[in-house]
Amino acid sequence: MTTTRRELLGWLSALVAAPRVLAADDAPPRDSTKKSLDLLFLGGTGFLGPHQVRYALSRGHRVTLFNRGRSAPNLFGQDVEVLLGDRDSRVGEGLRALHGTRRWDVVIDNSGYVPRHVHDSIELLQDRCRRYVFVSTVAVYEYAPSGRSIDETAPLKPAPLPTTETVTGETYGALKAECDRIVQARLGSRATIVRPTYVVGPGDETDRFTYWVDRVSRGGDVLAPPEPEAELQWIDARDLCPWIVDLAERDVAGIFNAAGPPMTWRRVLQELSALATRPVNLRWSTGAALERAQVNLPLVRPPGRGASPHFDGARAAAAGLRYRALADTAAATLEWWRSQSAERRANAEDWPTEAQEAEALRLLQLG
Repeated sequence: MTTTRRELLGWLSALVAAPRVLAADDAPPRDSTKKSLDLLFLGGTGFLGPHQVRYALSRGHRVTLFNRGRSAPNLFGQDVEVLLGDRDSRVGEGLRALHGTRRWDVVIDNSGYVPRHVHDSIELLQDRCRRYVFVSTVAVYEYAPSGRSIDETAPLKPAPLPTTETVTGETYGALKAECDRIVQARLGSRATIVRPTYVVGPGDETDRFTYWVDRVSRGGDVLAPPEPEAELQWIDARDLCPWIVDLAERDVAGIFNAAGPPMTWRRVLQELSALATRPVNLRWSTGAALERAQVNLPLVRPPGRGASPHFDGARAAAAGLRYRALADTAAATLEWWRSQSAERRANAEDWPTEAQEAEALRLLQLG
């Protein structure tokens, strides 16, 4: 199941007509009298988990994590209970730590990528929780013709072969779609399914959005995408993750595209330029220059593939999801990135090198 993070998600370039951006402070006040819940997180120490868990703890909920204990095993100290195991029932102790009659109010599944794993988890837990929240992805959709908005009723990708369990850029969407279908079929109205677009912000280990924040902040001639009017969609993890916990608190059923408002690449990079310490000169590239210089720009849909799909986020907005301003997300991401070790920053995943960028800029100059 090993693959690079770019292989998993780098092909998505989500675009949508979505609700207006609201500052985090504009979100409706949350009821402080909510009953304390017993929450089980499948995962909990990756990118989304810490944002969810810290928010849940701040709300007074009791938190249990089920994971392999390999990633940040002591991240929350004594504040959470950790059950060790593996989503794959054929590996080690598998799901044994979840056996028994113990109940949780809500299960939040952040780590379901393989249909067999999701099926086995639901088989074990479906009668021992009130609600099951599955974090899916907009990659599950069979994309509609150019220009058509994709809402939650759109067709999903067909199921992969039952023997397909390796997650790659080619299999990711179909595998998640089948997981999504399993959750719906087994749990019905007790299922809540969240399908995010790109998730960004501090703590994002994919390094995709972080590349643009870091590169533009350094100023100078910046190699920009070939299509400045193409649009990009994202959601800050600090907006998505508390909202997922809020859905659990309110026992909200349904399927939701967590699809942030669209913004053109021109506007995105212009807004990021406010972080720069010296003037930024955006040099809009061409497909030919990128190919000859062997440059892959993070989050950028390859030219010539037609308009990107549009994901409709209205249903999530109606359920309380709000989006902070790009300036907030960018500043927090840059602060987090600069706090990382020099070794970590030197090993950013799949970023163009200075030499590659310089070659592409030279080719653009030659015309």
